Amino acid sequence: MSSNSFANLCIFHIMDGLRDGLSHFSQISRVALLYAIKPGDPLRIYDPQDLLRDHEPKLKEIYIDSDKWKSGSRHDDTTRLIELIKTKDLALAGLISCSARSSSLFYQCWFTEQHPNMCSIGPTQSWMEYAAMILSQDYAAQNILRLDSSGHLLREYSTHAVRDYIVDQRNRIMGWDTQLRIYPILDAILGISKTKEEGAWARGDLIFIEPSELESLNYLAKFPENERPALKNHKHVRKLLQSVENSSRKLVSDGKCVVGISSCTPSNTSISANFKGERGILQLGPESICSFADATFSSTNFKPNLVQLEETLLEIPLDGNDRHGLFQFANKMVASATNQSHGCTLVLDFNETPVKIAGQTLEIPLDLKDPEIRGLARALTKLDGAVHIGKDVKVYGFACLLDGKTVSGENRGRGARFNSALRFTAEHPNIIVIVVSSDKPVSIIQRGAELTASCDWTQHFACVSTPPTLEEWIEQ
Repeated sequence: MSSNSFANLCIFHIMDGLRDGLSHFSQISRVALLYAIKPGDPLRIYDPQDLLRDHEPKLKEIYIDSDKWKSGSRHDDTTRLIELIKTKDLALAGLISCSARSSSLFYQCWFTEQHPNMCSIGPTQSWMEYAAMILSQDYAAQNILRLDSSGHLLREYSTHAVRDYIVDQRNRIMGWDTQLRIYPILDAILGISKTKEEGAWARGDLIFIEPSELESLNYLAKFPENERPALKNHKHVRKLLQSVENSSRKLVSDGKCVVGISSCTPSNTSISANFKGERGILQLGPESICSFADATFSSTNFKPNLVQLEETLLEIPLDGNDRHGLFQFANKMVASATNQSHGCTLVLDFNETPVKIAGQTLEIPLDLKDPEIRGLARALTKLDGAVHIGKDVKVYGFACLLDGKTVSGENRGRGARFNSALRFTAEHPNIIVIVVSSDKPVSIIQRGAELTASCDWTQHFACVSTPPTLEEWIEQ
């Protein structure tokens, strides 16, 4: 097998595993690669789903008009497995990148999407670093039997990516002198998160402190050393979490057992798990690393993503204050419905005279600029039916029923709220409907189409031909 054919196989398996893994950890994600095998080789690009399209000017500036990306390389150094390249030049909007050199591959740079609802890009960067290392190893080994297992490793790498990022950050702050072992901590967090107590999911904070720092804490309650609950006893720890629910108190652990209860403030190296019922957030110090739900880690921060609504409002002729007010009020109402785990529908009506919608009308519209009225409006989202809001930032009705003729984009898997909104907006083009499902997804719908819908990217099952050079790709 030629070196180009083997490189194509390596790249395909690594990219397929990385893309699939990141799509489960975040939302659907694309991946692209720039690479040169030897110092004199042209830089090639493998971008099967056009992730890097529209970034051609920046790529040309960095890689074609300049040779700075080649500087500092020592390709003949066979003792070096891989060298990660830290550079700010690759700051492409909306993308996460990771560049590396190794003795087997002169240069490689991986790219993926930076989704707006990510807690942190850190675990994703660790994932891409591992992909770069595996590609270098597989190409150096020239063993075709390794390729499929490499792709599988990258698909299932989420917990390892979270662990790698936490370890890297703690080592950067405090060096290698640490007694906390991250894998048992992550296993315990997932185990506790899926353990119910009297039918209820876990709530409250569990914080992991370096053993050498435990004595400096002020404890509200501390357990004798020989009677401390073991961290691996998920049921016992779940019971203890009831003592810190809805408070500033935290269960304190040394990574092996629960030491006591304290109201301590997280340090830069402490690891915290904030259990919020069916889901939770993992933090390193004050920084959110990732979330967890259904016994898996995810990049999402569970905050409603209304970026598409904000962009759409900019295209509608509105007074600047009213546009800002509408977005802020919609954001708060959606966040309230999401946090309380109930669905809701908001109708944003931009007609000069609001349309008539069947439902509970009001003698005098409710002015959302009044703080007390805003609280009432949030409560009205709990009722079945939609809340009708005009362009003047007033509520004209609630418990509204949306109807209309069937449209082509209906999805029977999304329920009545979603499909009714599609039908209604198809017949009322000057209206935007926001649908919040009880299981958290938020949909922005206008003119019978979901503006927040994600594309189904075509999956490629082989990298058959050698990818084009970057210059050829830019000229296409």
